[in-house]
Amino acid sequence: MQWGLTVLRPYAARPVRALFRAGARFPPIAFDALLAAAVLLGSAGLTSEVYQGPPGPLVLHAALALPLVWRRRAPLTVFCAVAAAAFAQWLADVQLLTDVALLVALYTVAARSSPRRALAAWAVLELGVVLASARWATPDGGFLRSVVFLSAVAAAVAATGTNARTRRAYLASLEDRAVRLERERDQRARLAAADERARIAREMHDIVTHNLSVMVALADGAVFAQERSPDRATAAMRQISGTGRQALTDMRRFLGVLRADEPDARRHPMPGIAQLDSLIGRMRAAGLPTRLRVAGDPAPVPAAAQLTVYRLVQEALTNTLKHAPAGTRAEVRVRCSPTAVALDVTDDGRTAHASDPPSSGPPSSDPPSSGPPRGHGVSGMRERVAAYGGSLDAGPLPGGGWRISATLALRPAPAPVPAGGGAA
Repeated sequence: MQWGLTVLRPYAARPVRALFRAGARFPPIAFDALLAAAVLLGSAGLTSEVYQGPPGPLVLHAALALPLVWRRRAPLTVFCAVAAAAFAQWLADVQLLTDVALLVALYTVAARSSPRRALAAWAVLELGVVLASARWATPDGGFLRSVVFLSAVAAAVAATGTNARTRRAYLASLEDRAVRLERERDQRARLAAADERARIAREMHDIVTHNLSVMVALADGAVFAQERSPDRATAAMRQISGTGRQALTDMRRFLGVLRADEPDARRHPMPGIAQLDSLIGRMRAAGLPTRLRVAGDPAPVPAAAQLTVYRLVQEALTNTLKHAPAGTRAEVRVRCSPTAVALDVTDDGRTAHASDPPSSGPPSSDPPSSGPPRGHGVSGMRERVAAYGGSLDAGPLPGGGWRISATLALRPAPAPVPAGGGAA
Protein backbone atom coordinates (compact mmCIF):
# COMPACT_ATOMS: atom_id res chain seq x y z
CA MET A 1 0.00 0.00 0.00
CA GLN A 2 2.76 2.41 0.96
CA TRP A 3 4.59 1.57 -2.24
CA GLY A 4 1.49 2.30 -4.29
CA LEU A 5 1.03 5.71 -2.64
CA THR A 6 4.67 6.53 -3.34
CA VAL A 7 4.26 5.67 -7.01
CA LEU A 8 0.96 7.52 -7.43
CA ARG A 9 1.98 10.67 -5.51
CA PRO A 10 3.69 12.42 -8.52
CA TYR A 11 0.69 11.67 -10.72
CA ALA A 12 -1.69 12.98 -8.07
CA ALA A 13 0.31 16.21 -7.79
CA ARG A 14 0.18 16.91 -11.51
CA PRO A 15 -3.45 18.13 -11.57
CA VAL A 16 -2.67 20.52 -8.72
CA ARG A 17 0.35 21.95 -10.57
CA ALA A 18 -1.70 22.19 -13.74
CA LEU A 19 -4.43 24.05 -11.84
CA PHE A 20 -1.94 26.61 -10.50
CA ARG A 21 -0.29 27.03 -13.91
CA ALA A 22 -3.68 27.58 -15.50
CA GLY A 23 -4.59 30.04 -12.77
CA ALA A 24 -1.43 32.01 -13.41
CA ARG A 25 -2.62 32.67 -16.97
CA PHE A 26 -5.94 34.17 -15.81
CA PRO A 27 -6.34 37.68 -14.40
CA PRO A 28 -6.33 37.45 -10.57
CA ILE A 29 -9.93 38.68 -10.19
CA ALA A 30 -11.16 36.13 -12.75
CA PHE A 31 -9.35 33.26 -11.08
CA ASP A 32 -10.69 34.27 -7.66
CA ALA A 33 -14.22 34.49 -9.07
CA LEU A 34 -13.87 30.98 -10.48
CA LEU A 35 -12.52 29.79 -7.11
CA ALA A 36 -15.46 31.33 -5.25
CA ALA A 37 -17.91 29.73 -7.71
CA ALA A 38 -16.19 26.36 -7.31
CA VAL A 39 -16.42 26.58 -3.51
CA LEU A 40 -20.07 27.63 -3.69
CA LEU A 41 -21.17 25.04 -6.25
CA GLY A 42 -19.02 22.24 -4.90
CA SER A 43 -20.05 22.70 -1.28
CA ALA A 44 -23.68 23.75 -1.54
CA GLY A 45 -24.40 21.52 -4.50
CA LEU A 46 -27.40 23.68 -5.44
CA THR A 47 -29.58 20.61 -5.01
CA SER A 48 -33.35 20.65 -4.95
CA GLU A 49 -33.23 20.36 -1.17
CA VAL A 50 -31.61 23.79 -0.95
CA TYR A 51 -34.27 25.45 -3.01
CA GLN A 52 -37.16 23.54 -1.39
CA GLY A 53 -36.00 24.52 2.09
CA PRO A 54 -35.76 27.95 3.71
CA PRO A 55 -33.46 30.51 2.06
CA GLY A 56 -31.21 30.75 5.14
CA PRO A 57 -28.65 28.08 4.12
CA LEU A 58 -28.37 29.53 0.62
CA VAL A 59 -27.63 32.97 2.07
CA LEU A 60 -24.98 31.46 4.35
CA HIS A 61 -23.42 29.60 1.42
CA ALA A 62 -23.16 32.85 -0.55
CA ALA A 63 -21.87 34.81 2.48
CA LEU A 64 -19.11 32.26 2.97
CA ALA A 65 -18.04 31.88 -0.68
CA LEU A 66 -18.60 35.21 -2.44
CA PRO A 67 -16.08 37.30 -0.40
CA LEU A 68 -13.30 35.10 -1.85
CA VAL A 69 -13.60 37.10 -5.08
CA TRP A 70 -11.77 39.99 -3.35
CA ARG A 71 -9.37 37.89 -1.26
CA ARG A 72 -6.19 39.27 -2.91
CA ARG A 73 -7.21 42.90 -2.65
CA ALA A 74 -8.13 42.80 1.05
CA PRO A 75 -7.03 39.47 2.60
CA LEU A 76 -7.77 40.32 6.24
CA THR A 77 -11.10 41.99 5.44
CA VAL A 78 -12.25 38.98 3.42
CA PHE A 79 -11.20 36.64 6.23
CA CYS A 80 -13.17 38.69 8.75
CA ALA A 81 -16.23 38.61 6.47
CA VAL A 82 -16.00 34.84 6.02
CA ALA A 83 -15.40 34.34 9.75
CA ALA A 84 -18.48 36.49 10.54
CA ALA A 85 -20.58 34.39 8.15
CA ALA A 86 -19.24 31.20 9.77
CA PHE A 87 -20.14 32.56 13.23
CA ALA A 88 -23.66 33.32 11.97
CA GLN A 89 -23.82 29.75 10.70
CA TRP A 90 -22.77 28.52 14.16
CA LEU A 91 -25.47 30.62 15.81
CA ALA A 92 -28.06 29.23 13.38
CA ASP A 93 -26.83 25.72 14.17
CA VAL A 94 -26.40 24.84 10.48
CA GLN A 95 -23.57 22.64 9.23
CA LEU A 96 -22.28 23.64 5.77
CA LEU A 97 -19.42 22.29 3.68
CA THR A 98 -18.81 25.85 2.45
CA ASP A 99 -16.79 26.35 5.63
CA VAL A 100 -13.81 25.38 3.45
CA ALA A 101 -13.83 29.08 2.46
CA LEU A 102 -12.32 29.74 5.90
CA LEU A 103 -9.25 27.72 4.92
CA VAL A 104 -8.94 29.60 1.60
CA ALA A 105 -9.22 32.93 3.41
CA LEU A 106 -6.65 31.84 6.03
CA TYR A 107 -4.21 30.77 3.31
CA THR A 108 -4.60 34.16 1.60
CA VAL A 109 -3.92 36.07 4.82
CA ALA A 110 -0.84 33.96 5.55
CA ALA A 111 0.43 34.33 1.96
CA ARG A 112 -0.23 38.07 1.50
CA SER A 113 -0.21 39.70 4.93
CA SER A 114 2.25 40.12 7.74
CA PRO A 115 3.04 37.21 10.10
CA ARG A 116 1.25 39.00 12.93
CA ARG A 117 -2.00 39.20 10.94
CA ALA A 118 -1.62 35.59 9.85
CA LEU A 119 -1.22 34.53 13.49
CA ALA A 120 -4.32 36.52 14.48
CA ALA A 121 -6.36 34.92 11.67
CA TRP A 122 -5.18 31.45 12.69
CA ALA A 123 -6.16 32.14 16.31
CA VAL A 124 -9.66 33.21 15.20
CA LEU A 125 -9.99 30.05 13.14
CA GLU A 126 -8.81 27.95 16.11
CA LEU A 127 -11.55 29.50 18.21
CA GLY A 128 -14.05 28.58 15.50
CA VAL A 129 -12.68 25.03 15.49
CA VAL A 130 -13.27 24.70 19.23
CA LEU A 131 -16.80 26.15 19.00
CA ALA A 132 -17.76 23.96 16.06
CA SER A 133 -16.33 20.83 17.70
CA ALA A 134 -18.13 21.59 20.95
CA ARG A 135 -21.47 21.88 19.18
CA TRP A 136 -21.36 19.29 16.41
CA ALA A 137 -18.87 16.63 17.58
CA THR A 138 -20.19 13.25 18.75
CA PRO A 139 -20.24 12.68 22.53
CA ASP A 140 -18.03 9.57 22.52
CA GLY A 141 -14.62 11.31 22.29
CA GLY A 142 -15.46 13.02 19.03
CA PHE A 143 -14.69 16.51 20.40
CA LEU A 144 -11.00 15.84 20.93
CA ARG A 145 -10.60 14.07 17.58
CA SER A 146 -12.41 16.91 15.79
CA VAL A 147 -10.31 19.60 17.46
CA VAL A 148 -7.05 17.79 16.67
CA PHE A 149 -7.96 17.09 13.06
CA LEU A 150 -9.33 20.53 12.24
CA SER A 151 -6.46 22.26 14.07
CA ALA A 152 -3.94 20.24 12.09
CA VAL A 153 -5.67 21.20 8.84
CA ALA A 154 -5.71 24.89 9.83
CA ALA A 155 -2.05 24.80 10.86
CA ALA A 156 -1.07 23.11 7.57
CA VAL A 157 -2.94 25.73 5.56
CA ALA A 158 -1.36 28.58 7.53
CA ALA A 159 2.10 27.06 7.12
CA THR A 160 1.55 26.62 3.38
CA GLY A 161 0.50 30.25 3.02
CA THR A 162 3.48 31.43 5.08
CA ASN A 163 5.80 29.38 2.90
CA ALA A 164 4.26 30.91 -0.22
CA ARG A 165 4.74 34.42 1.21
CA THR A 166 8.37 33.65 2.09
CA ARG A 167 9.04 32.22 -1.36
CA ARG A 168 7.45 35.25 -3.02
CA ALA A 169 9.54 37.61 -0.89
CA TYR A 170 12.68 35.61 -1.72
CA LEU A 171 11.95 35.77 -5.45
CA ALA A 172 11.26 39.50 -5.17
CA SER A 173 14.59 40.01 -3.39
CA LEU A 174 16.37 38.01 -6.11
CA GLU A 175 14.73 40.12 -8.82
CA ASP A 176 15.65 43.32 -6.97
CA ARG A 177 19.21 42.11 -6.55
CA ALA A 178 19.42 41.22 -10.23
CA VAL A 179 18.17 44.69 -11.17
CA ARG A 180 20.67 46.34 -8.81
CA LEU A 181 23.53 44.20 -10.11
CA GLU A 182 22.61 45.04 -13.68
CA ARG A 183 22.46 48.74 -12.79
CA GLU A 184 25.84 48.54 -11.03
CA ARG A 185 27.30 46.68 -14.00
CA ASP A 186 26.12 49.43 -16.34
CA GLN A 187 27.53 52.07 -14.00
CA ARG A 188 30.88 50.29 -13.84
CA ALA A 189 30.88 50.03 -17.62
CA ARG A 190 30.17 53.76 -17.96
CA LEU A 191 32.88 54.61 -15.42
CA ALA A 192 35.35 52.34 -17.18
CA ALA A 193 34.50 53.95 -20.50
CA ALA A 194 34.93 57.42 -18.98
CA ASP A 195 38.31 56.44 -17.50
CA GLU A 196 39.39 55.00 -20.83
CA ARG A 197 38.34 58.17 -22.65
CA ALA A 198 40.27 60.27 -20.12
CA ARG A 199 43.35 58.05 -20.54
CA ILE A 200 43.14 58.27 -24.32
CA ALA A 201 42.72 62.04 -24.11
CA ARG A 202 45.80 62.33 -21.89
CA GLU A 203 47.92 60.16 -24.17
CA MET A 204 46.84 61.97 -27.33
CA HIS A 205 47.36 65.32 -25.60
CA ASP A 206 50.91 64.37 -24.67
CA ILE A 207 51.77 63.00 -28.11
CA VAL A 208 50.22 65.76 -30.20
CA THR A 209 51.07 68.72 -27.98
CA HIS A 210 54.70 67.77 -27.51
CA ASN A 211 55.45 67.05 -31.13
CA LEU A 212 53.55 70.06 -32.43
CA SER A 213 55.38 72.31 -29.98
CA VAL A 214 58.71 70.94 -31.16
CA MET A 215 57.70 71.31 -34.81
CA VAL A 216 56.53 74.91 -34.28
CA ALA A 217 59.81 75.80 -32.56
CA LEU A 218 61.83 74.20 -35.34
CA ALA A 219 59.77 75.92 -38.03
CA ASP A 220 60.31 79.31 -36.38
CA GLY A 221 64.04 78.62 -36.25
CA ALA A 222 64.08 77.55 -39.90
CA VAL A 223 62.28 80.73 -40.98
CA PHE A 224 64.74 82.83 -38.98
CA ALA A 225 67.81 81.02 -40.38
CA GLN A 226 66.75 80.49 -43.99
CA GLU A 227 68.50 83.68 -45.25
CA ARG A 228 71.58 83.76 -42.99
CA SER A 229 72.23 80.02 -42.69
CA PRO A 230 70.44 77.87 -45.28
CA ASP A 231 72.16 74.75 -43.99
CA ARG A 232 70.73 75.22 -40.51
CA ALA A 233 67.29 75.91 -41.99
CA THR A 234 67.54 72.69 -44.01
CA ALA A 235 68.56 70.75 -40.90
CA ALA A 236 65.64 72.26 -38.99
CA MET A 237 63.21 71.25 -41.74
CA ARG A 238 64.59 67.73 -41.69
CA GLN A 239 64.15 67.71 -37.92
CA ILE A 240 60.54 68.84 -38.41
CA SER A 241 60.01 65.95 -40.80
CA GLY A 242 61.54 63.50 -38.33
CA THR A 243 59.45 64.86 -35.48
CA GLY A 244 56.30 64.51 -37.55
CA ARG A 245 57.16 60.92 -38.38
CA GLN A 246 57.85 60.25 -34.71
CA ALA A 247 54.43 61.70 -33.80
CA LEU A 248 52.76 59.44 -36.35
CA THR A 249 54.67 56.45 -35.00
CA ASP A 250 53.64 57.26 -31.43
CA MET A 251 50.01 57.63 -32.46
CA ARG A 252 50.05 54.34 -34.38
CA ARG A 253 51.73 52.67 -31.42
CA PHE A 254 49.16 54.00 -28.97
CA LEU A 255 46.19 53.18 -31.19
CA GLY A 256 47.71 49.75 -31.78
CA VAL A 257 47.66 49.11 -28.03
CA LEU A 258 43.96 49.94 -28.01
CA ARG A 259 43.33 47.41 -30.79
CA ALA A 260 44.02 43.84 -29.73
CA ASP A 261 44.29 42.66 -33.34
CA GLU A 262 47.00 45.20 -34.23
CA PRO A 263 50.38 43.40 -34.57
CA ASP A 264 52.28 46.71 -34.53
CA ALA A 265 51.42 47.06 -30.82
CA ARG A 266 53.58 44.01 -30.02
CA ARG A 267 56.50 45.14 -32.18
CA HIS A 268 56.69 48.67 -30.75
CA PRO A 269 56.46 48.87 -26.96
CA MET A 270 55.33 52.06 -25.26
CA PRO A 271 58.11 54.55 -24.40
CA GLY A 272 59.79 54.43 -21.01
CA ILE A 273 62.81 55.72 -19.11
CA ALA A 274 65.21 54.34 -21.74
CA GLN A 275 63.57 56.57 -24.37
CA LEU A 276 64.15 59.75 -22.37
CA ASP A 277 67.47 60.25 -24.21
CA SER A 278 65.72 60.56 -27.56
CA LEU A 279 63.11 62.86 -26.00
CA ILE A 280 65.85 65.10 -24.61
CA GLY A 281 67.53 65.07 -28.02
CA ARG A 282 64.38 66.37 -29.70
CA MET A 283 64.02 69.10 -27.09
CA ARG A 284 67.62 70.18 -27.67
CA ALA A 285 67.05 70.25 -31.41
CA ALA A 286 63.97 72.43 -30.81
CA GLY A 287 66.08 74.97 -28.95
CA LEU A 288 65.76 73.94 -25.29
CA PRO A 289 69.13 72.85 -23.83
CA THR A 290 68.25 69.99 -21.47
CA ARG A 291 70.36 67.77 -19.24
CA LEU A 292 69.25 64.29 -18.14
CA ARG A 293 70.39 62.45 -15.03
CA VAL A 294 69.12 58.95 -14.21
CA ALA A 295 70.11 57.39 -10.88
CA GLY A 296 69.40 53.77 -10.06
CA ASP A 297 68.41 50.84 -12.23
CA PRO A 298 65.18 51.47 -14.20
CA ALA A 299 64.86 47.82 -15.29
CA PRO A 300 62.72 46.68 -12.29
CA VAL A 301 60.30 49.60 -12.80
CA PRO A 302 57.05 48.34 -14.42
CA ALA A 303 56.39 49.38 -18.01
CA ALA A 304 53.27 51.35 -17.07
CA ALA A 305 55.21 53.33 -14.46
CA GLN A 306 57.99 54.02 -16.98
CA LEU A 307 55.39 55.29 -19.44
CA THR A 308 54.05 57.61 -16.72
CA VAL A 309 57.57 58.97 -16.05
CA TYR A 310 58.09 59.50 -19.79
CA ARG A 311 54.80 61.38 -20.15
CA LEU A 312 55.52 63.54 -17.09
CA VAL A 313 58.91 64.58 -18.48
CA GLN A 314 57.40 65.14 -21.91
CA GLU A 315 54.63 67.36 -20.53
CA ALA A 316 56.98 69.37 -18.31
CA LEU A 317 59.53 70.02 -21.07
CA THR A 318 56.79 70.88 -23.56
CA ASN A 319 55.45 73.51 -21.16
CA THR A 320 58.95 74.91 -20.74
CA LEU A 321 59.52 74.99 -24.49
CA LYS A 322 56.24 76.79 -25.11
CA HIS A 323 56.28 79.34 -22.31
CA ALA A 324 59.89 79.90 -21.24
CA PRO A 325 61.89 82.79 -22.73
CA ALA A 326 64.85 82.24 -25.04
CA GLY A 327 68.01 80.97 -23.39
CA THR A 328 66.20 78.85 -20.82
CA ARG A 329 67.89 75.65 -19.74
CA ALA A 330 66.17 72.60 -18.26
CA GLU A 331 67.31 69.68 -16.19
CA VAL A 332 65.64 66.29 -15.67
CA ARG A 333 66.55 64.06 -12.72
CA VAL A 334 65.14 60.57 -12.33
CA ARG A 335 65.87 58.40 -9.28
CA CYS A 336 64.80 54.75 -9.40
CA SER A 337 64.50 52.44 -6.40
CA PRO A 338 62.68 49.14 -5.78
CA THR A 339 59.81 50.93 -4.05
CA ALA A 340 59.47 54.29 -5.83
CA VAL A 341 60.51 56.49 -8.73
CA ALA A 342 61.29 60.15 -8.00
CA LEU A 343 61.27 62.75 -10.76
CA ASP A 344 62.39 66.41 -10.83
CA VAL A 345 62.13 68.68 -13.87
CA THR A 346 63.46 72.21 -13.39
CA ASP A 347 64.28 75.17 -15.63
CA ASP A 348 65.97 78.50 -15.04
CA GLY A 349 63.68 80.68 -17.10
CA ARG A 350 63.14 84.18 -15.67
CA THR A 351 60.34 86.65 -16.28
CA ALA A 352 60.94 90.11 -17.65
CA HIS A 353 59.60 91.84 -14.52
CA ALA A 354 59.25 90.64 -11.03
CA SER A 355 55.55 91.51 -11.01
CA ASP A 356 54.80 89.50 -14.14
CA PRO A 357 53.49 85.93 -13.82
CA PRO A 358 56.18 83.28 -14.22
CA SER A 359 56.62 82.27 -17.83
CA SER A 360 59.05 79.40 -17.51
CA GLY A 361 56.72 76.58 -16.61
CA PRO A 362 53.03 77.29 -16.08
CA PRO A 363 50.75 74.45 -15.13
CA SER A 364 49.29 74.19 -18.60
CA SER A 365 49.96 73.29 -22.18
CA ASP A 366 47.84 76.11 -23.62
CA PRO A 367 49.32 79.26 -25.12
CA PRO A 368 49.73 82.15 -22.67
CA SER A 369 47.23 84.96 -22.64
CA SER A 370 46.86 88.02 -20.40
CA GLY A 371 47.46 86.01 -17.24
CA PRO A 372 49.18 82.79 -16.23
CA PRO A 373 48.58 80.03 -18.78
CA ARG A 374 45.74 77.77 -17.90
CA GLY A 375 44.93 74.28 -19.13
CA HIS A 376 44.91 70.64 -18.16
CA GLY A 377 48.65 69.90 -18.12
CA VAL A 378 49.29 69.76 -14.38
CA SER A 379 45.87 68.25 -13.67
CA GLY A 380 46.62 65.44 -16.12
CA MET A 381 50.02 64.88 -14.51
CA ARG A 382 48.40 64.71 -11.07
CA GLU A 383 45.98 62.06 -12.33
CA ARG A 384 48.85 59.98 -13.68
CA VAL A 385 50.78 60.21 -10.42
CA ALA A 386 47.66 59.55 -8.31
CA ALA A 387 47.23 56.23 -10.09
CA TYR A 388 50.40 55.09 -8.27
CA GLY A 389 49.50 56.61 -4.93
CA GLY A 390 52.17 59.28 -5.39
CA SER A 391 52.29 63.05 -5.11
CA LEU A 392 53.15 65.89 -7.49
CA ASP A 393 54.30 69.44 -6.72
CA ALA A 394 54.46 72.14 -9.38
CA GLY A 395 55.35 75.78 -8.88
CA PRO A 396 57.86 78.57 -9.41
CA LEU A 397 61.33 78.49 -7.89
CA PRO A 398 62.40 81.29 -5.51
CA GLY A 399 65.14 82.53 -7.85
CA GLY A 400 63.07 82.20 -11.02
CA GLY A 401 62.17 79.28 -13.15
CA TRP A 402 59.78 76.40 -12.64
CA ARG A 403 59.98 73.04 -10.91
CA ILE A 404 57.87 69.91 -11.18
CA SER A 405 58.50 67.17 -8.64
CA ALA A 406 56.71 63.83 -8.59
CA THR A 407 57.02 60.54 -6.72
CA LEU A 408 55.49 57.26 -7.91
CA ALA A 409 55.06 54.55 -5.29
CA LEU A 410 55.74 51.18 -6.91
CA ARG A 411 54.96 49.07 -3.84
CA PRO A 412 54.75 49.64 -0.09
CA ALA A 413 58.06 49.90 1.71
CA PRO A 414 58.89 46.90 3.95
CA ALA A 415 57.92 47.27 7.60
CA PRO A 416 60.81 48.01 9.98
CA VAL A 417 62.15 45.02 11.87
CA PRO A 418 61.66 45.25 15.66
CA ALA A 419 64.77 45.89 17.75
CA GLY A 420 64.61 42.47 19.36
CA GLY A 421 65.13 40.57 16.10
CA GLY A 422 62.72 37.76 15.24
CA ALA A 423 59.62 36.61 17.01
CA ALA A 424 59.89 35.51 20.60
